[in-house]
Amino acid sequence: MQPFIADHLGFWIPMYVLALTAWACLGRFMMQVIVPHDSPNYIWRGFRLLTDWAVWLARRAVPSYVEGRFLPLVAACWLFGIRLVGGVLMLSAGLGPRITPPGAG
Repeated sequence: MQPFIADHLGFWIPMYVLALTAWACLGRFMMQVIVPHDSPNYIWRGFRLLTDWAVWLARRAVPSYVEGRFLPLVAACWLFGIRLVGGVLMLSAGLGPRITPPGAG
């Protein structure tokens, strides 16, 4: 039997990075209510470190009237959508793991 994870690292790594960043965007969105933007809190700094690139891209993808406080939420929605579409495309191309065992026909 082939190793489940090692044979599909090209599938698992991008899906994991997209999921991690999307959930961190949701955490950043919820935490920004109680923490100032320039707070030295290490959890807040971690959320910002993980999600700054996604929020930066979301700022360029949405109209300018969308307030900055909603950008992490927009970025999370985009990342979840990209993860869904990318996962379906990779699975349909045979690059992801199969649910049925290889010999189950």
